[in-house]
Amino acid sequence: MFKPATIYFEKNIENYKLGKELLEKYKDIPKIEIENHNNIEEMRKKNNYEFLKMKKNLIIGTRKTHKFVENHKVSNFLVPYTSSGCIASCMYCYLVCNYNKCAYMRLFVNREEMLEKIIKTANKYEKELTFEIGSNSDLILENTITNNLVWTIENFANTKKGKLTLPTKFAFVDDLLPLNHNKKIIIRMSVNPEYIINNVEYGTSRLKDRIEAINKLVEAEYEVGIIIAPVIFLENWEELYEKLIIYLFENLSNKAKKKIFFEVIFMTYSYVQNAINKEVFKNSSEIFEKEKFTGRGKGKYMYKKEFRQEGELFFRNILHKYFINNKIWYIV
Repeated sequence: MFKPATIYFEKNIENYKLGKELLEKYKDIPKIEIENHNNIEEMRKKNNYEFLKMKKNLIIGTRKTHKFVENHKVSNFLVPYTSSGCIASCMYCYLVCNYNKCAYMRLFVNREEMLEKIIKTANKYEKELTFEIGSNSDLILENTITNNLVWTIENFANTKKGKLTLPTKFAFVDDLLPLNHNKKIIIRMSVNPEYIINNVEYGTSRLKDRIEAINKLVEAEYEVGIIIAPVIFLENWEELYEKLIIYLFENLSNKAKKKIFFEVIFMTYSYVQNAINKEVFKNSSEIFEKEKFTGRGKGKYMYKKEFRQEGELFFRNILHKYFINNKIWYIV
């Protein structure tokens, strides 16, 4: 159970039901009132080596921006939702890149406004839309603090149109299993070889637990996908990922193996991530081998074309070998 060291909060959260609940839940935690969750001056001035210490804080406010961004993968729109950031510490986390040192967890208590906009947007389109509500955070993890995902499913299940989707690296799904989700929720479990989970994805669920969660969700009739991400081209990457695919094949239930789909995403990286990792995770695996990367914008990197092409061929072949009837949405 996450217990924050300090809570930074906007005064107006007291006007929302969830805001009141969180203030009561954490009544014994030191609190600092702030003007804007997106501009906490004392946090921005912290040194890189204090990154993990910052992760122990919790920021609570209201989300002011509700812009939907078109997407062409599993969803039609990326939707800002009830949280941003995370209390885990994956060394490649793109939120560190986007928000510099603001990858700590921020909770937004105006959930009614956000869900209402999703429902209105879904209803005004003729085609069925899918909304990605978890691109800025891990909602399975967040749910252990706020119960927001349970609330969302309960309040979305009986709407006329639309589906919601979210990715996760956590196995805390038991509260979702008895819900009447009406098959309107798509949950995608991110997986990686055990070595990468143990040495790169700090604070996340073990591979075994993630697979058990997939089996539970499928049994509860959720639509479930597996995201192999981010693929990291370590020296022995082919061996690591082949063992991962075999492990999935051997440990997924027969029902899961019939229903799951796949996404494969290669790691991207940034100058900011590298600077923080060198100070915070000094004894960890080196995941940035500069000679394998090329630039993709200011201070950002992606694997060179030859590595991505080799990786795509490998994953198409290995997934076809063990999961011949399962859809691969994309490999990028």
